[in-house]
Amino acid sequence: MTLDKWIHIRDHKKLVTIDEAAKEIKNKLGLNVMPHNISYLVQYGRINKYKIKNRVFVDIKEVEEYYKTHIFKKREEWEQKLGFKLDWELAFDLVTEKERTKHVHRLHPYKGKFIPQLVEYFLKNYFKPGDIILDPFMGSGTTLVQALEMGIHSIGVDISPFNCLIAEVKLQNYDIKKLRSTLLDMLNKTLEHIEQRKRKEFDEEVELLIRKFNEKYFSQEYRRMLHMGKINEKEYSSRVMQEFYAKYQKLKEKYREDISEDGPFKDKSFLYMWYSPEIREEMAFYLSLINNIEDEAIKKVAMIILSRTARSVRATTHFDLATLKNPVYDPYYCYKHKKICRPVNTIAQHLKKYTYDVIERIEEFSKLRKDAYYAVFQGDSRKIDIEEELEKTNPEFFKLYQEKKIHGIFTSPPYLGQIDYHEQHAYAYELFGFKRFDRLEIGPKFQGTNKKAQEEYIEGISQVLLNMKRFLRKDAKIFIVVNDKRNLYPEIFEKAKMKVIKEFKRPVLNRTSRDRNPYYESIFEVEVE
Repeated sequence: MTLDKWIHIRDHKKLVTIDEAAKEIKNKLGLNVMPHNISYLVQYGRINKYKIKNRVFVDIKEVEEYYKTHIFKKREEWEQKLGFKLDWELAFDLVTEKERTKHVHRLHPYKGKFIPQLVEYFLKNYFKPGDIILDPFMGSGTTLVQALEMGIHSIGVDISPFNCLIAEVKLQNYDIKKLRSTLLDMLNKTLEHIEQRKRKEFDEEVELLIRKFNEKYFSQEYRRMLHMGKINEKEYSSRVMQEFYAKYQKLKEKYREDISEDGPFKDKSFLYMWYSPEIREEMAFYLSLINNIEDEAIKKVAMIILSRTARSVRATTHFDLATLKNPVYDPYYCYKHKKICRPVNTIAQHLKKYTYDVIERIEEFSKLRKDAYYAVFQGDSRKIDIEEELEKTNPEFFKLYQEKKIHGIFTSPPYLGQIDYHEQHAYAYELFGFKRFDRLEIGPKFQGTNKKAQEEYIEGISQVLLNMKRFLRKDAKIFIVVNDKRNLYPEIFEKAKMKVIKEFKRPVLNRTSRDRNPYYESIFEVEVE
């Protein structure tokens, strides 16, 4: 852009840098917009950029209008569609992704996890340090982690052994120096092993081919035109991919002797189906290193690193990571990134990234955690005897429990028919040989949402609440996060002899699925009758 043109534009628009725009939006609209939020809008063509001397500027009026439309108008539209007011304070829509996934909360992906800010809000307002909190549907341990950060003692129960592993790794106290040394040594050995593999030249040529096609057909201008509705994405991308696959096939034929069609884990159905032979071989090598670790706490951390890596290198598209459909081993047009992407062909990058990330997050949390007890129990919350488990595993915590009893519950039970909690980590169960308890899940996806499933769900959740009541104080505060679109919870509370004090209605904005319809969760505050 020439200086004359720059001055002309600047006279008609108020152009500012991205940092200046973020500050101005924060001051004017009260929104905690960060520079990276605006960079994202520029990158995906939501707003125009103006470039001079390699610096990027944006029109502040355009940015302001964007946020007015997408924040305030959205709130009005959602309440009109749902027909009732929402508790926007609990939306946490201004909280950045970094804050939503702070420290150990992002050690491992987990479907159905609630954000730590929601737990923090209720623990801060209804409990105090030294209290004991219980989560009978612990999942990956969000409630327990927040409790530990706030000096609140905690107990978690979950039917899934792998969920318990995730929670334990988040909560354990480590010798950070030893942890770092062991994990980096394992990483280096694995990277050396991978460096010796055969298909390096094939991979480099495929990457070059993808880059050329993306530069030619899927540029930033393409994304901008797409956003404006001037391109039929499906027709255009299909046409380009036909041309791409013709060239890609020739590369496969050229290097067919280097492309392995075998590999380990042939007797593991999920691993065999969803991972290429090269990936399986690399994972098997790292697993052999894990099996040689003597320190049990560090061994569990390495298992989480391998599991997290395994999840990221499945043979699928970026837009189907959350819900697998069909194995994809070749490059594809990505509806998420609007360009050609490729399934991961080695664990190297992810293993390296996650090794450093996990060490950093554990180290960060080690400086925040308070002196509080925690206990993780694998078991069925309908039957488990918490007193007995505490007495067996942690006498000091048991003594404290006898003095105080449990001050309350903060939990989110499974949503009927939405998630198969064991199946979402099928790769981990096969890698580590954990026993599965799928049939003991309450309301799993594989049982559907029909009348029988609803009746079993009501019975299952009410049994959990009845069992947990045995360990609560009489004045216990109980908070249950659910999406009760089938209105099952009034009957559940009646069966459990509990009374609703208040219902908070929380809008859920940061959903991982592509469904953009208004969605909310209820947080029931209940008490024992």
